Amino acid sequence: QVQLVESGGGLVQPGGSLRLSCASSVDIKSIYQLGWYRQGPGNVRRPVATIRNTGGTDYAKSAEGRFTITRDNTKNTVNLQMNSLKPEETAVYFCNAEMKYTSGVKNYWGQGTRVTVSS
Repeated sequence: QVQLVESGGGLVQPGGSLRLSCASSVDIKSIYQLGWYRQGPGNVRRPVATIRNTGGTDYAKSAEGRFTITRDNTKNTVNLQMNSLKPEETAVYFCNAEMKYTSGVKNYWGQGTRVTVSS
């Protein structure tokens, strides 16, 4: 069982920056992949950025060059630095942990943190 707690959301003006953080209840070195997803009003949840335990990362095209995902193994956290934010990126941002067990893959989710980009 993995528990994830997000923090860092809030109100930011267009063009501004926010840093989201997600704390894991387990050693993140044991987690195959950590990621950030977002769900805007009336939309499905979509991936924003992911990072594997090897350090490899993937980004949504809209996030490339503006967002950076990092993991801190000493603090068991995964962070998302978001720069040059746009109003259409207003959403609830969720932290995800993908665990690989001998029985298969299981995904865990945090409760989400709301990001509002507005002037």
